[in-house]
Amino acid sequence: MALVGVSFTAVADEGMWLLPYIKKMNSKDMKAHGCKLKAEDIYSAEKSSLKDAIVVFGGGCTGEIVSPEGLLFTNHHCGYSAIQKLSSVEHDYLKDGFWAQNNAEELPAEGLSVRFVRHIFDVTADIVGAIPSTAAQAEYEQMVAAAKQCLIADLEAKYPGMQIIVPSFFGDNQFFAFVYEVYPDVRLVGTPPSSIGKFGGDTDNWMWPRHTGDFSIFRVYAGKDNRPAAYSEENVPYKADKWLDISLKGIEEGDFGMIMGFPGSTERYMTSSEIDYMLEVDNPQRIYIRGERQKILREFMDADQAIRIKYDSKYAQSANYWKNSIGMSRGIEKLDVRAKKAAQEAAFQAWAEKNTLPEERFVDALSLIERSQTESRKENATIQYLSEAFMQSVELVQTVLGVRDIEQFYKDYDASADRAVAKRMFQIYRENNDLLPSIYAKIDSEFGGDSDKYVDWLYDNSKLTTYEDFLAVASLSEEEQQAAFQNDPATELAKSIIDLYRELAPAVQKTAPLYSEGHRLYIKGLMMMQPEKAWASDANFTIRLTYGNVLPYSPADGIVYNHYTTLDGVMAKEDPTNPVEFTVPERLKELYAKKDYGRYADKNGDLPVAFLVNCDITGGNSGSPVMNAKGQLIGLAFDGNWEAMSGDVAFEPDLQRTIAVDIRYVLFIIEKYAGANWLLNELTIK
Repeated sequence: MALVGVSFTAVADEGMWLLPYIKKMNSKDMKAHGCKLKAEDIYSAEKSSLKDAIVVFGGGCTGEIVSPEGLLFTNHHCGYSAIQKLSSVEHDYLKDGFWAQNNAEELPAEGLSVRFVRHIFDVTADIVGAIPSTAAQAEYEQMVAAAKQCLIADLEAKYPGMQIIVPSFFGDNQFFAFVYEVYPDVRLVGTPPSSIGKFGGDTDNWMWPRHTGDFSIFRVYAGKDNRPAAYSEENVPYKADKWLDISLKGIEEGDFGMIMGFPGSTERYMTSSEIDYMLEVDNPQRIYIRGERQKILREFMDADQAIRIKYDSKYAQSANYWKNSIGMSRGIEKLDVRAKKAAQEAAFQAWAEKNTLPEERFVDALSLIERSQTESRKENATIQYLSEAFMQSVELVQTVLGVRDIEQFYKDYDASADRAVAKRMFQIYRENNDLLPSIYAKIDSEFGGDSDKYVDWLYDNSKLTTYEDFLAVASLSEEEQQAAFQNDPATELAKSIIDLYRELAPAVQKTAPLYSEGHRLYIKGLMMMQPEKAWASDANFTIRLTYGNVLPYSPADGIVYNHYTTLDGVMAKEDPTNPVEFTVPERLKELYAKKDYGRYADKNGDLPVAFLVNCDITGGNSGSPVMNAKGQLIGLAFDGNWEAMSGDVAFEPDLQRTIAVDIRYVLFIIEKYAGANWLLNELTIK
């Protein structure tokens, strides 16, 4: 339980539910929705369950094991970075796809890992059980940190070799410990070309109707003892205790659907003052800065095939969050989310003043949050601009700030594109900020205020713009290396950015405890105020279950969207004037012309592509399995819908939908398009 005296009963559709409480909180409601499984089939602490087939894929996605030989399905966009790293102009797997025909042809994806959740423990009593209810925020945080440190040490001793995390829930009011087993040897097995896996590109992103075959296939490898092992030719496919069966029955409107995965972040307890900052500062700055960078990168990518391969993954990641921010602002404003939040806050404040003691500080919760938003508003805004415009956009700066894999960095780096981006970033930063890094003084005094001239000088004189120059410096003696890097103009630029960042940081750090305490008290108070309400914790990239039904929706008056799409829509969207986003491969056209869909056609003889289910997901759920009432795989979740982009802040039950690629389209591409039939022999197809 999150708090003593709080009852949990599930409401339809909304909720990213914690697995240990599925039996107590959700099983009855799930059955009413149509689920045929017992709670123990979904999650069990004692025996194998569906949970054991679900993995963290890479750093921010979900995957599912679909065979006893460690075969894994996830989204194409989740595997995109790994596919890009394996690609070259000679072997362009992004453009052409890739299909291994046996285990020996599977490609090691360097740096990619998957994590299995082995154990989950509610450790709330261990973490906060001894903290007085009147403890000040600093004392609360100190006691929480100390208790977590001891608990993690105990669990690491009990589960050697495992990864332990103890995240908080409900604003630091509840805590769970998660024990992960990390497998670092993951190999690419198959991927469709981007013309299938990324069909629709940025234009269709977050949109419905959707026609994207957003899937890729990997395999988990292990040592001969089936335990995690670094890549080795001696490793063997992971022997799975649990994998998902696949259903070809298809979906009908009203069918039960559930999704298990790792939703990354929601802010359902966001207040009106936080929304003000998001709409007025945070989202507008991100949208503008990323939009300017993406226009430049797009020009370079369209003009040069090698640059396209280098920047495809980076561009896609940036564009996804950019469009998300656009949709988020649009949804919050259109659906009047702020007014709804303000009404909830007014009710909370009245309850707190009438029913709680001053020393409990519930009456101060909202004012603490508001102060955190206003007292460091300018500093926060400037720090975001520094981060977006320089630290994230100008890659030359990253060579100084720190790069995890320097060889891979330069493999995916083009100095000419970065130079063009840097010129634009210097321009827009000065246009929109009066707190300038010290490098602008140099620009004014030595380059007549012309930042373009400075950028040209910077890239012409830095020894960090090519891998060869970097290696030449790295080959010097330690003393010479240090001098070379310290005297490099890129270091001078990075230092000026970091100096301003550090100058602004204390104001932000001063207000952070205000927010933490206000947020914790607000959530705790809300749950006390409405003990009968089903409260779900915000997403924090821990494993959750969400469930609902396959449903259409109406985005506006007079418009009703069907709950599925077919290959007919792919052909209708083909656009020779937009080859980046709406190209249809010739092989797919041939299969369409012959209606050669095999066992994957629906009852009307059409080939299904995607469908909708009203489950509650967010970023991190990408690649999550969509399962039917029997726990069989029917699709892969890959997106939300444009009309409900405010969902991370406020769930909209009438509008919110998960977009999933139909498993029948996935298998059709594997068998009919790619001819990789050997993979189907591993699957358990019902």
